[in-house]
Amino acid sequence: MARAHDREILRLAVPAFLALVAEPLFLLADAAIVGHLGTAPLAGLGIAAAVLQTAIGLCVFLAYGTTAGVARHVGAGDLRGAIAQGVDGVWLAVAIGSLTTVLGVVLTEPLVHAFGADASVTAPAATYLRIAFLGTVPLLVMLATTGVLRGLQDTRTPLVVAVAGNALNVVLNLVLVHGTGGWGGLGIAGSALGSVLAQVTSAAGLLGVVVRAARREGASLRPDLPGIRAAAHAAVALVVRTLTLRAALLVTTYAVTVAATTARDQQVDLATHQLAMTLWTFLAFVLDAIAIAAQAITGRYLGAGDVDGTRAVTRRMVTWGVRGGVVTGLLLATASPFLGALFTDDRAVRDLLVPVLLVAALFQPVAGVVFVLDGVLIGAGDGAYLARGGLVTLVVYAPVALLVASTAAGLTVLWVAFAGLFMLARFAVLVQRARGDAWLVTGT
Repeated sequence: MARAHDREILRLAVPAFLALVAEPLFLLADAAIVGHLGTAPLAGLGIAAAVLQTAIGLCVFLAYGTTAGVARHVGAGDLRGAIAQGVDGVWLAVAIGSLTTVLGVVLTEPLVHAFGADASVTAPAATYLRIAFLGTVPLLVMLATTGVLRGLQDTRTPLVVAVAGNALNVVLNLVLVHGTGGWGGLGIAGSALGSVLAQVTSAAGLLGVVVRAARREGASLRPDLPGIRAAAHAAVALVVRTLTLRAALLVTTYAVTVAATTARDQQVDLATHQLAMTLWTFLAFVLDAIAIAAQAITGRYLGAGDVDGTRAVTRRMVTWGVRGGVVTGLLLATASPFLGALFTDDRAVRDLLVPVLLVAALFQPVAGVVFVLDGVLIGAGDGAYLARGGLVTLVVYAPVALLVASTAAGLTVLWVAFAGLFMLARFAVLVQRARGDAWLVTGT
């Protein structure tokens, strides 16, 4: 049985892994391209990325909730109902994305200045963020359509689109940031514009696949207001859960900003934090591949009413999470002395990055378990508990992070609080739930 579960996990996780790895790899490429403009633009990218990833991250339920709901219908043998629910999620993505775009463009300046950074940092941050918000609708459509396909047990199509779209993103960034021939490029604005154009292309590709599937199964493509309202209502708990995670990341970035004693220290700390967080996100996506499989498999098993199978495959996925965390931790620790040179010429940033990455490496096995159990409970539709657990975790972590910042203990200690305390608190909350039976609800 373990081998059968392994095959099922790998069938979904390997393409999901490659798709998830593709995105942060190209985010790393963006950081490297912008990093060679100077330390201030790289620090500005860090602030802009924190805001943008928060806005988009709050909408991750469009992928996660859709995956779980569609998978439950698949498990129950209702393919038409599965696709219809997915289409409702896509329309919800368009509505939320349109509103977010307007608010984001209007509020760019106050959002950037809220971090309290120096003008040399906030100017490029605002330039990047204002343009990047124009890609919100295609980004959210990508999330929703990816969730539909994952729920249908298809992780290969999102892989193809992710690789193609992100490859286009790198090419556009290289040309638009640094220019070509006699043209000098647009600087950090070119990075944002290139990303938006690549996002539009990727969203169109994924949407085409979902539309064809809907027509094949006879599912309506028109907006269904009751279905959209139901999707929005079910998403509230996942929004709260995600909001607590993003709040923790924002608190960490704010703590890094206020802990610096000089403008130069602030630039170095923010730039280093941006690189470390980008690498952390990269490794999180690697480990999250198993969590993606967990969402699809858990939803399908519970939709079919197979509680014992859900338990067995959960145990197997946790084992995979631990092993994955050990591997990523060892790789990060080994590579930590050499990674800084890929992104910046600033010696101070390179030197500070090494101990921060070693801290991140130490807690990778914990992260592996956290991401897997998070995926299992999302697949089970246990959003209400995840929301409550996220609030508890944030209440524990935020005061500690702000206290560390007030003592000017340094970026490395801040990362001990983030990678250690924050992740261990999430670990305790998720393991406690997984041991019980309340999340094992069957049916569609």
